[in-house]
Amino acid sequence: MTVDPADKVLELRGATKLYGGVPAIEEVNFTLRRGEVHALLGENGAGKSTLTKAMAGVIRLSAGEILVAGKQVSPSSPRDALNLGIAMVFQETSLVPTMNVAQNLFLGAERFYNRLRGVHIAAQQFLQSLNFDIDPAEVVANLGAAKKQMVEIARAVILDARVIIFDEPTATLTPEEKIYFFNLVESLKKRGVSIIFISHALEEALQISDRITILRDGRHVVTDDTSAFDRDSIIKAMIGRDLSNSFYENRKTGARPPGRRVLSVQNLRVGVAVRNNSLSVFAGQVTGVFGLVGAGRTETFKVVAGVIKRDLFHGGEILLNGKAVRYSVPAPAVSDGVAYVTEDRKAEGFFETMSIARNIQIGALAKLRSVNPFVRGGDEQRIGSQWRERLNIRAVSSDAKVVELSGGNQQKVVIAKSLAQDPDVIIFDEPTRGVDVGAIAEIHRLVNELADAGKAVVVVSSYLPEVMALSDRILVARSGKVVEEFSALEATEEGIMYAAVH
Repeated sequence: MTVDPADKVLELRGATKLYGGVPAIEEVNFTLRRGEVHALLGENGAGKSTLTKAMAGVIRLSAGEILVAGKQVSPSSPRDALNLGIAMVFQETSLVPTMNVAQNLFLGAERFYNRLRGVHIAAQQFLQSLNFDIDPAEVVANLGAAKKQMVEIARAVILDARVIIFDEPTATLTPEEKIYFFNLVESLKKRGVSIIFISHALEEALQISDRITILRDGRHVVTDDTSAFDRDSIIKAMIGRDLSNSFYENRKTGARPPGRRVLSVQNLRVGVAVRNNSLSVFAGQVTGVFGLVGAGRTETFKVVAGVIKRDLFHGGEILLNGKAVRYSVPAPAVSDGVAYVTEDRKAEGFFETMSIARNIQIGALAKLRSVNPFVRGGDEQRIGSQWRERLNIRAVSSDAKVVELSGGNQQKVVIAKSLAQDPDVIIFDEPTRGVDVGAIAEIHRLVNELADAGKAVVVVSSYLPEVMALSDRILVARSGKVVEEFSALEATEEGIMYAAVH
C-alpha cells in the first residue's frame, strides 16, 4: 500500500549505531505514520531502545538519517527532540527524585513567574483528567515504581508532543491502571498523535497497535499490519525459532515439599504499608507472593533484606534460621545469606558506569565481613565471565559498562550480582519485568534450579501467570499483609485474584 509522504511523521533510513565497533543496530529502516500506534518488538538486546533513543536525541547515530515530516534532522539532546515534537517515556524513569510530582510535570516548561499553588492545582486537574490517582505535592522519591511510571506518562502527554515513545509503559501498572492507559493511547491517537509502543507483553501489542515492527540482533526483520501477526508468529520472528510457552501455559503437576523453615516473619509493621504481616519461607521451595500495587509485598521483603526499617515499637519479629534478626542496612543481611534482587534495577540494582565484571565482583565481596581493598583483576574477570556465561548476558565482553546493556541484560547483571554472594535465601522482586520471552524462560529455569539445590526462593510478582508457573506455594497479600495461602496444585487464577481484591 502506497503511503502519502505527508503521513510520514518520523522516518529512519539505514540507522546504525556502533559501540566499540560492534553494531547495536545496523541498517534499520523505520517509518511512523500520523495517528498510528506502532509496536516495536524484539528480544532484549535486539536494538529497540537504541533505535528509539536515537529518535529521542539521547544518543547520536553512527550512520543513517532521521527525518521528521520529510526534513532531515539530527537531534543531539532530548530537548532538541522535544522541540521537534518527539517525547519519550523511558523504561527506567528519568524523574527528578527530590522534586514533587507537579514540579516534575512542568519541568522545562515553566513560566517566568510561577505560583506553587497554581502549579499544584494545574497538575492535580491534569492528573485527574488521566484518571491517575497521584498527589501532585508528593515528592517523587516517595512514590512506588507504578506511580513514578504514571508521572512519566503524564509528563509526556502534557508536553503536547506529536510523537510519543513509550518504553515498557505498563510494566508496573495494575490491570485497572492499564485500562486507563489504553484509553489514553486511544484518545491520543484520535488527536493525531503518533505512538511508538515498546513492550514485552505481546498480547498488549496485539491489542492496541496498528502496525508492528520486529527487530532481531540489531537488524530489521519485518514490518506489517498487526492483523498479520499472532503471538506465535511474533515470537518466531523475534528469536528466529519456535519457543514453548509452557512456562506460563502448562499447569504445575507437582510441587516441591517444604524443607526446614528458613525465614519466619511475625506481626511485621512498616508505617501504613505493612500491617501485622506474618509469613514463612521454607528451604527447597519457591514461595510466590502475589498482590496488587499497595499490598505491602515489596516493603515486607525490603525489611527482611535490611533495605528499609520496620517500626521501632511494635514492629514485629523476623526469625532467620530460628534466630531473631533486625537489620537496619543490607550488609549484615547479605553476610547472613539473604539476597534481595530489586524491582528497580536502575536506582538500586547496579553501578551503571562500572563494567559487568566489576558489578558482579562487588556483589561477591559484599558477602565478606572484611574486604581486602586490593582485588586482583584476574579474579574480577574470572567471576564476571563465569556469571556472564551462566546467565547468558549479551555483551561484547565482561568489560562492557552496564549502562550500555539492554534492560533485560541489566536485569541479569543484577541477578548475577546477588547470586555471586551464594545466598541461602533469594528474594526476587518482579524478576522478569521488562524482560523478553527468551530471557523469561532463562530466569525461570534459574529460579527452579536454585530451589532444586535447596535454596529458599521467594518470587514477588504482580504477574499472576508467572506466580502460578513458578511457585510451590502462593501467598496472597492485601492491604499490607498476607491474607491467603494456596498450594500450587490447588490454586486457580480466579481464587488468587479474589483473595487479592476482596
